[in-house]
Amino acid sequence: MNLQSKEFLKKIFTTPSTTGFESPVQEIVREYVKPFADTIKTDVHGNVIAARNPDAPIRVMLAGHCDQIGLIVNYIDDQGFIYVLTVGGWDIQNLVGIRVKIWTANGPVDGVIGKKAIHLMDEDERTKVPKIKDLWVDIGAKDKAEAENVVAVGDPITVELEYRELQNNFIAAPATDDKAGVWTVMEALRRIDAKKLKVGVFAVSTVQEEIGLRGSKTSSFGIDPHIGIATDVTHAADTPTVEKKTCGDVVLGNGPVLTKGPNITVKLVNDLVSVAKTNSIPVQIIAEGRATGTDANSIQVNRSGVAAALLSIPNRYMHSPVEVISLNDIDYAADLFARYCESIDNDVSYIP
Repeated sequence: MNLQSKEFLKKIFTTPSTTGFESPVQEIVREYVKPFADTIKTDVHGNVIAARNPDAPIRVMLAGHCDQIGLIVNYIDDQGFIYVLTVGGWDIQNLVGIRVKIWTANGPVDGVIGKKAIHLMDEDERTKVPKIKDLWVDIGAKDKAEAENVVAVGDPITVELEYRELQNNFIAAPATDDKAGVWTVMEALRRIDAKKLKVGVFAVSTVQEEIGLRGSKTSSFGIDPHIGIATDVTHAADTPTVEKKTCGDVVLGNGPVLTKGPNITVKLVNDLVSVAKTNSIPVQIIAEGRATGTDANSIQVNRSGVAAALLSIPNRYMHSPVEVISLNDIDYAADLFARYCESIDNDVSYIP
């Protein structure tokens, strides 16, 4: 990972991208790919599609979703406290007592999420997980009029965005799900050796995955790929209380994870494993017995069908403000994508 690609990573992790507010991250993506992409397109849905060799007869789509889970302003009470709805799948316990930013038309507004202090709860209240309606955002407003002067219903909210380096080349940040995937597909596009590339490669920063795999549906329809590989995160099983019998034997830092199962084209995942072995890229394998909850799901059933695969980044504490990943894993993933794309011939076929 060179300095430029690491700065790109930090920028997307510290820029808001909750659904309904993707454009800041997408602009960073567009700027990063300008030096090496042959074409850059943003569709009406907001997907950013960067391509190399786009007119080739075989098209490969690499997808990583840019949207992060967040909140949205729903109601402001007479005292100026702000009530919210969730955007994406939150564990509400992770929201208690955290710092947030409300992304208004006039810029970000700082706030904190509050709830009744434990000293004031009765015994029954202390044993219950709060509901989202039991929490509020406090921006320090004196009343409703003062709050409405700076915040509007429908404004998106993110947890405070930060990027922290941990031991062993690990990082902690909100929304590694799936800005790690965005970085991987765009960095893979950069690393491809143009002299070896025979096919068209379309790296896509997709939108609205967290609310129903929506951006991958629209972008894959537009690209009409023959091969589609999604990059997302998967649960690491190397922490206390996480069962390998449920998640598989996934370890942070041991390489990206390839999935096998009905959402995956058998020959395609075998080719990815072969490329990984040839290039000494470590990979881990897990199984999934149904359609995955990732962009690979929608890409596979696009139009008349697409050869699909899923390459995942091991992730601790998914859908929390402190998700942890290994920089080594995303580095390996970008290399695997680049080497695979270089290996494809124009007569490739994944028809069973």
